[in-house]
Amino acid sequence: MNNPLRKRFGEQILLMFGREPKRPEEGDIAPAAQKIHFFKQGNRDFIAEKKHARAHAVKKNTWRNRRWATLITANLLFVLSYWLDVQLLEGSLTASRFVGFHLIDLNSALQVMLAHKHIIVNLLIGTGTILVGWALLGGRTFCSWVCPYHLLAEWAEKLHLWLAEKKLVSDAPIDRRLRVVFWLIFALLALGTGYTVYEAISPTGILSRALIYGPGLALLWVIALLFFEVFFSRRAWCRYACPIGLTYGVVGIVSPLRVKYTLEGCFHEGDCRKVCLVPHVLDTVIKGRAVDTEVPIGPDCTRCGLCVDTCPSGSLKFDVKGLSKLL
Repeated sequence: MNNPLRKRFGEQILLMFGREPKRPEEGDIAPAAQKIHFFKQGNRDFIAEKKHARAHAVKKNTWRNRRWATLITANLLFVLSYWLDVQLLEGSLTASRFVGFHLIDLNSALQVMLAHKHIIVNLLIGTGTILVGWALLGGRTFCSWVCPYHLLAEWAEKLHLWLAEKKLVSDAPIDRRLRVVFWLIFALLALGTGYTVYEAISPTGILSRALIYGPGLALLWVIALLFFEVFFSRRAWCRYACPIGLTYGVVGIVSPLRVKYTLEGCFHEGDCRKVCLVPHVLDTVIKGRAVDTEVPIGPDCTRCGLCVDTCPSGSLKFDVKGLSKLL
């Protein structure tokens, strides 16, 4: 990793904790990337190619469909295992057993240990399995490929965008640093009260339990969140509040699975940022901001694949660090 990418990697971690993206200085951009930025400035052939590609762009939902199928299958496994009593995947997303092997959500395990004020050895095996697994799979991949609230919020987002297009609602962005504040508040509440307070209001846990054991009054909280996201703030919970998302984002810092951006063919039309849950991770696609010819997207990316499906030039693709060089 060269110096521009190393510096950007650090900045992407700060973005995850709420800092706003900023334009890189000229000295922070690799010479090869500077040449491409200069070539694109006012180049008529490039502009004509961009217009042609935009006019003939084919709408794809390849990764979205794969993700929805995976998410629904993962949650159905819990439901079917419980109702058919086959003991394949017992429990819920908070804590479960897969063919007898313990799996414990990282954020839930942290809350439990803070509430009990000591490290619970029995939790370490299940937590370690999840930690290694999601570190390999991308950290926040959990959000978009497994979390049931993500799917409902994605559908609510479509309604929000339709209403916004009709000028019936407008998005009210919130300071992204609020997610860090929420994470600290719930950690301190667990430490101070001895109870895992967050688990009582986590839409992920509420929905997972409702799917398996049946609906309860807690679903009213989930409905209230979705109402807020449709009429007031687009994807508010996932963007500005969810402690689970931040925990898995930290896990994703070391993940080899990421979306990689290639500068040369990019038209900088910005469609990828319009569909992205966390558009701050795609600041590098803005004209003049890529620090190298190939730039991995940061750890706050949920690897949902919407940007990959949307990109008309194929400049955003899934990549496994180190593996692409071997193939």
